[in-house]
Amino acid sequence: MTTVDPDYAREAEREARRARLFTRINKADAWFRVLGLAWITPILKAAAGDNPKAQMKDIWLLLGVPLLAIAGFLLLWGTLAPKVQTSLGAVPGPAQVWHEAVLLHEDAQAKAAKKAKFETMVAARNEKLIAAGKADQVKDIAYTGAPSYYEQIWTSIKTVFFGFLIGSCVAIPLGILAGLSPYANSAINPLVQIFKPVSPLAWLPIVTMIISAAVATNDGLFSKSFLISAITVTLCSLWPTLINTALGVASIDKDLVNVSKVLKMNTWTKITKLVLPSALPLIFTGLRLSLGVGWMVLIAAEMLAQNPGLGKFVWDEFQNGSSSSLAKIMVAVFTIGIIGFLLDRVMFALQSLFTFSNNR
Repeated sequence: MTTVDPDYAREAEREARRARLFTRINKADAWFRVLGLAWITPILKAAAGDNPKAQMKDIWLLLGVPLLAIAGFLLLWGTLAPKVQTSLGAVPGPAQVWHEAVLLHEDAQAKAAKKAKFETMVAARNEKLIAAGKADQVKDIAYTGAPSYYEQIWTSIKTVFFGFLIGSCVAIPLGILAGLSPYANSAINPLVQIFKPVSPLAWLPIVTMIISAAVATNDGLFSKSFLISAITVTLCSLWPTLINTALGVASIDKDLVNVSKVLKMNTWTKITKLVLPSALPLIFTGLRLSLGVGWMVLIAAEMLAQNPGLGKFVWDEFQNGSSSSLAKIMVAVFTIGIIGFLLDRVMFALQSLFTFSNNR
């Protein structure tokens, strides 16, 4: 009969708990990287006692250096901005831009409260009419007030996703066809090379005329300006997905293709069980590129189509020419950049869920 040393048992249990903790941290690290928060991992490891000196080096690289670069940028911006004069005065510095961002937030809250009050009044009116037996006079009156900054952001996000989804539905099947058939690739490739470099400013007048002829009023599910912006996004953003899909399908291991022939797979089974799983990493790379292109294109499209999103906000402030317009435009610039980053992270998260590729 042997006696277990209590100290040894406690130490073994402590080491086991520590190992489980580091396993959880390493698993979470994959998602931290997806979300652009890789700097959290060394902080957690240092807190858990894993070689703090080595972890501090990673913390400095992943968090300290970027924060230092941002601080340097803000300092340089704040120093040089007052020296650059425009027709509206000096370029606003970080403090003025932040002040305008706060004012936009407060204005959005006030407009939301005003809209909620209006909708409550309309609902109360309709309830009184129903109670009085005048249901035929009930009306769903739309709120016609100016949209808030947050509503304009939401409009832009809806527009870019609508155009992106249409482009993906066109690009992925065409890419699969081009990747599977050299004849289809030869037919599609010249069109891709011709239309891929076309600017959204060139597509916009064509799309505007087509939508104006096809859609008589704005009473449908989507307004004319929304459709014009979304379809312009589609025409400019589908090419990266098409090209990457075709490349991914064409680069499938030939042994797998031969296996599909031996098993006598039909076309649908071959595409769903073999082609798409093998090509998904490159397809998602194309989707990420397409969404980024679509977001850039959207702002120009909204400016000219007057779709009430961020592009129109920028254009209206440019036309307004008030002393605060430049600061508001810069708020919109930062908003556009931050949302673009978040959209890319969303696509990368989806890529990590559906593929085995962790390349960023």
